[in-house]
Amino acid sequence: MSSRDHASSLEKWAREGNEGPTPVLAATVILLRDGSEGLQTLMLKRNSKIAFGGMWVFPGGRLDPEDWKGVDEGDDLGAARHAAVREALEECGLAVDPNAIHPFSHWTPPKTTPRRFLTWFFAARAGAGEVAIDHGEIHESDWMRPAEALRRRDAGEIEIAPPTFVSLSELCDFGAVDEALGAIQRRSPERFQTVIGLSDLGPIAMWHGDAGYEAGDPSMQGPRHRLTMNKDAGWTYDRSLVVDAHGRA
Repeated sequence: MSSRDHASSLEKWAREGNEGPTPVLAATVILLRDGSEGLQTLMLKRNSKIAFGGMWVFPGGRLDPEDWKGVDEGDDLGAARHAAVREALEECGLAVDPNAIHPFSHWTPPKTTPRRFLTWFFAARAGAGEVAIDHGEIHESDWMRPAEALRRRDAGEIEIAPPTFVSLSELCDFGAVDEALGAIQRRSPERFQTVIGLSDLGPIAMWHGDAGYEAGDPSMQGPRHRLTMNKDAGWTYDRSLVVDAHGRA
């Protein structure tokens, strides 16, 4: 799916209000390593015939029954942690220490999304060994600097989903694995519940704190917490939130 087709799909969901099927619990893990030019993350290109087909993603997938073993009922974070470790091994052949995997964020798509995956994002140092993909679900792999992945998206070289774009944007602030994981461990994982609005520039994904979030209207003036998916000029993540005296957005 091209970036223009992806934007058109988001516009259709926003207009038609298709509720879609029951949401699916999922997990993904951002695997990090130190490269010669700074922080790198592993990106995988998914088979075009499956969910998120043709997109470049972090290793991950839906929670399986086995992921709930030893986890309290309702502890989706615990089960997601197991799923993230399992998916990393299955999709790219890299073992991840389950005790060294850190919650990064949680994503809930718009209710109008045809296939809704409620996804925990984790971050972890990549384990030793070579990346090994199955050429079935995963067709390609590459270690990318976050900024380079964003550049390649806007150049039309790769396709990524909004949660991946935002995650990569946040990782651009870090130069090394220790720095990134240290900051991630010190913060609470942020929850993003996406609202899609329409504009002349293209669809706009909005999150908590954005002036247009509650109304689903990106034209409203005020603080910004959004991803503008411009049809011609690329994507822009804007987090110019107003913060009160207590540090709250």
